[in-house]
Amino acid sequence: MIASVHEPSDFSGLPVVGDDPAVQGIPMAPPDWAVRLAQAGRGLLFLDELSTAPPAVQAALLRLVLERRVGALRLPPGVRIVAAANPRSSAADGWELSAPLANRFVHLQWVHDHDVVVRGLGGTWPHASLPRLDPDRLSAAVTFARRAVCGLLAARPALVHRLPSNEARRGGAWPSPRSWEMALVLIAFATAANTSRDVLSMLVRGAVGDGPGLELLASMDRMDLPDPEVLLADPAAADLPERGDLRQAVLDGVVQAVRKRPDKSRWDAAWALLVRALETGAPDLVVIPATTLATLRRADWDVPASMEKLAGVVSLSRQADKAAARVAAVAGPSR
Repeated sequence: MIASVHEPSDFSGLPVVGDDPAVQGIPMAPPDWAVRLAQAGRGLLFLDELSTAPPAVQAALLRLVLERRVGALRLPPGVRIVAAANPRSSAADGWELSAPLANRFVHLQWVHDHDVVVRGLGGTWPHASLPRLDPDRLSAAVTFARRAVCGLLAARPALVHRLPSNEARRGGAWPSPRSWEMALVLIAFATAANTSRDVLSMLVRGAVGDGPGLELLASMDRMDLPDPEVLLADPAAADLPERGDLRQAVLDGVVQAVRKRPDKSRWDAAWALLVRALETGAPDLVVIPATTLATLRRADWDVPASMEKLAGVVSLSRQADKAAARVAAVAGPSR
């Protein structure tokens, strides 16, 4: 359905006068397309050119998109609602999507792939395989999704509802309780269906926006990180993440654990863990944790022998910082 060529009543229902309106009232009769979908029990309602629909039509779509109601008729669960829209700048007499309507959708940016277009025009369009949800993984996936979303919002309460100040951004994905619920459902499904990281990122950012979505994805990565207390208990057996950002987060967490409960044995264990990180990964990742850990030393604590292995890395890093500062100071006046 081309949204812009329809009246608001085409989505909210048409009033029909019955035999006795005073007793029966005046029901809102659904249009024929809604009746056909209800009779079929399943189908796809595709609202095209949504950004060309005037505000009155967008307002009429609010209940349809969220509650799936058209007049007195409720669309069956087997009906999916999808929309497409060009940006306002490239739409025919376009409008920005209203914030309430935009917040009811997951926004996916469509980018033309050169190879796909060329092969398709040559007669070979790609076949898309839909993900299949594994019922055995669903319960754990829902628990994981709830922990991820609730954990982030507990730490960042300002993200629960943040309406963008810019009109154009209001017409896209932004965080609200409604869109966080959509993100939770999408994470659970993607986890149970074992979808790729790229797909999960696209879905989450399409629900709550790029900024909050990336924060959620980063917090999900950290949910599976090893417990700092477990690492301090046995540094020799520590299994550190391969990814640099995750390894940095683990080492920072270990230092923070020592800061919260300083003890000589825990301090020594943290140094042993930093040495292990130095031997198994990029040296620059241990510079900041080592520098911070050194400041936690108390007067009666002996310096562990493992610090000698880290001293060179920290010293080299400081020399590099000083050299960079000198270069910047020399280059500054000449600009």
